[in-house]
Amino acid sequence: MADQLITDPGPGTFDGRTVVMSGGSRGIGLAIALALAERGANIVMLAKTDTPDPRLEGTIHTAVEAIRQTGAQATGVVGDLRKDEDVAHLVATAVDEFGGIDIVVNNASALAPTPTADLEMKRYDLIQQINSRGTFSLTKACLPHLTTSDHARVITLSPPINLEPHWLGRFPAYMLSKYGMSLLTMGFAAEWADRGIAANCLWPETTIATAAVKNLLGGDEAVDHSRIPEIMGDAAAVLAAKPVDVTGRCFIDADLVREAGVADLTVYGGTEPLEYDFFVDP
Repeated sequence: MADQLITDPGPGTFDGRTVVMSGGSRGIGLAIALALAERGANIVMLAKTDTPDPRLEGTIHTAVEAIRQTGAQATGVVGDLRKDEDVAHLVATAVDEFGGIDIVVNNASALAPTPTADLEMKRYDLIQQINSRGTFSLTKACLPHLTTSDHARVITLSPPINLEPHWLGRFPAYMLSKYGMSLLTMGFAAEWADRGIAANCLWPETTIATAAVKNLLGGDEAVDHSRIPEIMGDAAAVLAAKPVDVTGRCFIDADLVREAGVADLTVYGGTEPLEYDFFVDP
């Protein structure tokens, strides 16, 4: 958390609130989970990372332990977002342990910045299943419990719909999966406008220093020109604390933390020139 957040939702903001998240073993998802936990939320997350992977840091178990070290309560469910029974188990666990669900974070996502001719159909199916279908599946499963919350919201990690040809044509399959997440979230906001459930998207202005960026988007050089995941954690906390009538919008992380009082974003690292994230134009 940046020290300069002067209108930051502070400790206790989310006391008694329960967050259900897809993914979260590392990177942006873990940063968001920690940011909400530090402010009082209970965290229940679904992830496949039961055992360590030499290519990736962290498992669902290490993530849960890190969250608990903040003083918050956390539970990890080992499972696959593509399996409806695993999603149902996640929701049941959250309700059994904490009595309900207040915030859904659609964090899990498969990355495939690949041109059409080079993308295997197996990979195409994977990104659609995890990204757009996973967003629909998890949100739908949580809906009965969101309707009973007095501060219900959905936060989906997906971009603003940018129809510039250089984004439409760069990697259409991945674009479809991410824009699908955004359109679903805007659809939830419209569908549930009279039910007190807010639904918004959150997207980073720049690339974020994660294993995905290092392994798939340029190695250490790409990481050097990226901000740290904590900017997304702080931004998610600011967004989650907003009134539920703030809905149907796609927010950029830098805008939210500036709104919260961070005038100097260098606290989030990154060597100039920073690399803008996909679907974001300078």
